[in-house]
Amino acid sequence: MHLELDLLDETESLSKETLELIERMLNHAAVSEGIEEGSELSVSFITNNKIQEINRDYRGKDMPTDVISFAMEELGEGEMEIKAVGAPRLLGDILISVERAKEQASDYGHSYEREIGFLAVHGFLHLLGYDHMETEEEKEMNEKQEEILLSFGLSRDLDEKQ
Repeated sequence: MHLELDLLDETESLSKETLELIERMLNHAAVSEGIEEGSELSVSFITNNKIQEINRDYRGKDMPTDVISFAMEELGEGEMEIKAVGAPRLLGDILISVERAKEQASDYGHSYEREIGFLAVHGFLHLLGYDHMETEEEKEMNEKQEEILLSFGLSRDLDEKQ
């Protein structure tokens, strides 16, 4: 595999197949984006309550959300970039609400696998610096997400696992 992934299912509700799907999808996204082999990333699958707590504490929004990303390469004001020679690239952490993924899959009328895959790719792109705050940024990020999902074989109307 291309990435060093740490997948943590805190809900203990994801199947082995779903975790393998996410692993393959994120590796596909990493290759698509030209990410260095051996780069590290963690993905935690959590409850609505846990993601609401994190959203409140880190983003000032006291409500559950579907995905939150914490980029290791994003520098705050006054922070200096530190890179160790020969060390793997540390991309960051993605947190996904399993409950929200299930709700949104139902709301949008596509498979749970498609939704959780979308959220993983969405969080991954945030780690790489993509955003959707401005219209042009949102257009670019949406196009990139769809390109990765389609090239992987997980479209909105596909209910089969890749």
